[in-house]
Amino acid sequence: MKADKISDRPTTSRELVQFYLIDYQTQLGKIIDIIIIFMNLLVCAIFVIDTYSISSELRTFLWRIEILAVVFFTIEYLARLYGAPDRMRQIVDVYSIIDLVAILPTGLQFFLPLFGLSLNITFVKTIRVFKVFRIFRFLRFLTDPHFFFGSVTLELLKVARLVMTMLIILFVFSGLFYSAESSINDQVQNFGDAFYFIVVALTTVGFGDITPASGTGRWITVLAILTGIILIPWQASQIVKEWIQISKKIRVACPQCGLNEHDIDASYCKRCGHYLYYENHPEQELEQKQVDDGENRQANFKGDRSV
Repeated sequence: MKADKISDRPTTSRELVQFYLIDYQTQLGKIIDIIIIFMNLLVCAIFVIDTYSISSELRTFLWRIEILAVVFFTIEYLARLYGAPDRMRQIVDVYSIIDLVAILPTGLQFFLPLFGLSLNITFVKTIRVFKVFRIFRFLRFLTDPHFFFGSVTLELLKVARLVMTMLIILFVFSGLFYSAESSINDQVQNFGDAFYFIVVALTTVGFGDITPASGTGRWITVLAILTGIILIPWQASQIVKEWIQISKKIRVACPQCGLNEHDIDASYCKRCGHYLYYENHPEQELEQKQVDDGENRQANFKGDRSV
């Protein structure tokens, strides 16, 4: 949860580190958020680019960039652990485990040769598979209602979560399929080929121009198809539902808490319960007046009958 008030800024070193890692209001907190998001995008892009035929110089450059990104992730992980109120709980937290998954593959690939340990092809392929799961780091931001410094509404954030879930499904299955098939399947030369195949598999179109050549690739395909049948339609329907809900909102600022988006038939603020005024929205004011007049007529009618 992001820090809500700058005045609540702590003074001890542990609390200060924890504050700036979750802060979204101060300039430093925003810079840290932007850097983390950029690094996440960077390592995912490096994974994709590395699957294509590129020069050895560019591959070496990307490897150095990846090392720098992992060093940053390591510092971030240690800082979160240092500033956490309950460190054991922080270690077993799902997002901390995802952070470790983002760190370990490159860390092992870099440090093991320094100790004279050779890396065989199977081990390298296993490391490559774990690199796919780095995209899950984006979930840390999308679970926070103050995503993008609190400028995104809750409804848009829900849509972003659903879209990101679909992208994660496509990215993960594409990476897994590429890792399983690239060395034995001439039809899968790069991440783009794997992504194309997974999209076709998830949508159950089945053109047949790319087919899995290994048992692992077939099982990944089966899981992808099952995921497509179960999750993709549900995710798409939820996105449409959220957009419909957004279209039904009106922009009326609550005079007490300032919330400026409410349901079209709302008379009271859903955050603080304060009565909403519609001076700047004649159509809503007229609608509310009609409702009030109808209630008054009904009350008068009941009063006349009682007499």
